[in-house]
Amino acid sequence: MDLPVILKALGDPTRLSIYQQILTRKHCTRSLSKKLGYSEAAISQHLKILKEAGLVTREKYGYHTHYLPAQEALDFLSSSFDRMRLQSLSLDRDQQVCQCEFRKQNEEHRININFPKEKNHMRIAVTYENGNIFQHFGHTEQFKLYDIDNGKIMKSEVVNSDGFGHGALAGFLKQLGTDALICGGIGRGAQNALAEAGIQLYAGCSGSADDAVNALLSGTLSYEENPVCDHHGEHHHDHECGAHHGGHHGSCGHEGGHCHS
Repeated sequence: MDLPVILKALGDPTRLSIYQQILTRKHCTRSLSKKLGYSEAAISQHLKILKEAGLVTREKYGYHTHYLPAQEALDFLSSSFDRMRLQSLSLDRDQQVCQCEFRKQNEEHRININFPKEKNHMRIAVTYENGNIFQHFGHTEQFKLYDIDNGKIMKSEVVNSDGFGHGALAGFLKQLGTDALICGGIGRGAQNALAEAGIQLYAGCSGSADDAVNALLSGTLSYEENPVCDHHGEHHHDHECGAHHGGHHGSCGHEGGHCHS
């Protein structure tokens, strides 16, 4: 059965009144006409639409045709609305925001940070906790931002993520003007979100955040090209910067091995 067709059929007030009468007892067009005050021709036309939608069936009694509700349609409507109700109950509404609200939150957060990026600077973000690289990107509560000019750190600041997680953090970093991210473990979905945001990723690192940025600027940072992060709590992020892919040295992700803005 087709839910939009059924709802469209019941969307007309007259047809809805006819259907409600039929739900109480069998009716012919004449009895419906007398009860509702419409002509038999009009009643017949509405009944035709209700029948085509699968809402009513017909029974012949001599010369008369009686209409009654189709049980299959009632069961279908009941199960359809039950599914909708269960879907609604399963949502964690505190964690669900539409894209417009997400953008609004990002804009407000950016204004509150008050850490403007100079036009000619490159910005590197590091997942941050107590001076070190935090090992789960999706649970990051803080980032340390570093603004780079001509291969040197010009300024840095620690900012809060405001509870955004996984793919949403990519949008948050983009709003901050981030060009590159250094982190520990990170899931595939977040990796894709960062790529779409145009943010260069250096994952699989641990240790001091400051040391990692300096290693990136000097071209000696080692990182994982295909990091794996289990989102269900069994994280194995005992990586060491320099322990992976020794030949893959980053230099801010720009050509020529140098950091240009």
